Amino acid sequence: MITCDKCTQPAVTFIRYSGAHLCKEHFIEFVDRRVKKEISRQYRLPKSARLAVALSGGKDSTLALYSMKNIFEKHRGVELLAITVDEGIAGYRPESIKSAQQTCKDLGVEHHIVSFQDLIGHTLDHIEPYTHEMTPCTYCGVFRRFCLNKKAKELDVSWLVTGHNLDDTAQSIIMNVFRGDSQKLARLGPHRNIQPGLIPRLLPLRTIPEKESYLYAMLIGLDIYHGECPYAEFAQRGFFRDMLARAEEGTPGSRHAILSFYDQTIDAISGKFGPAKLSTCKTCGEPTIQETCKTCELKAGLVERMEKGK
Repeated sequence: MITCDKCTQPAVTFIRYSGAHLCKEHFIEFVDRRVKKEISRQYRLPKSARLAVALSGGKDSTLALYSMKNIFEKHRGVELLAITVDEGIAGYRPESIKSAQQTCKDLGVEHHIVSFQDLIGHTLDHIEPYTHEMTPCTYCGVFRRFCLNKKAKELDVSWLVTGHNLDDTAQSIIMNVFRGDSQKLARLGPHRNIQPGLIPRLLPLRTIPEKESYLYAMLIGLDIYHGECPYAEFAQRGFFRDMLARAEEGTPGSRHAILSFYDQTIDAISGKFGPAKLSTCKTCGEPTIQETCKTCELKAGLVERMEKGK
């Protein structure tokens, strides 16, 4: 039996990038400590604030909500709530919403649901046959951000918390490097520059690997949904996920190194481009760098194809 490096209890995991064997108690402490450190690095607590967690019902967003609840429940000036986006994916989203609702009930957190049907006019299942040269994931990502920002503003939210873990973050960095999109790279969350009309993001799990997030959720018994989106196979991110998984297998700590490099260079990158110069979308009134925001641009293309029936 392999025991914990810090006590005599049985180890529940081996952290390859640090070489540590940890028991349940010390593993939970290991994760909690890094989450708290990341939140304190990203966020300076004002006297009052409304924080909303983008809650899908999966392991990462559920852990983000649980962590924020534990950290801020004693701060009287901080209100915590959750927002779930219902994209309209049959056989997938309804079940995850049940998990999200149960989690919010268990934690005593106010829960709100916003849907593609209400704000976009169509479910993702209805949109999918008309996506053509783009993947459903492209539309979903743009529309999800639109829905979250609209709902967060409606609820007078100060910061929007997402469950992006270390794997997600490293993938996003590498994806933008491969695309040569330095401007988008400069504007990845967490957001330090607050733009009018855009709710800034906090990423408390950005140093926590996906497997550790899952193990933590299982060890403390969080109610999480285990299903996978049926459109995930179309996502370009899968290529970068596999690539980074191979890198991590061969060189433990690769994901942390990518994140560390990004954090060391972000000031230089951001200094070159500065905050995006935003205007107001002529169609919906949301902030945009063009005359028409990406959401309205994609919606217009969908409407045209739907009217033609192809």
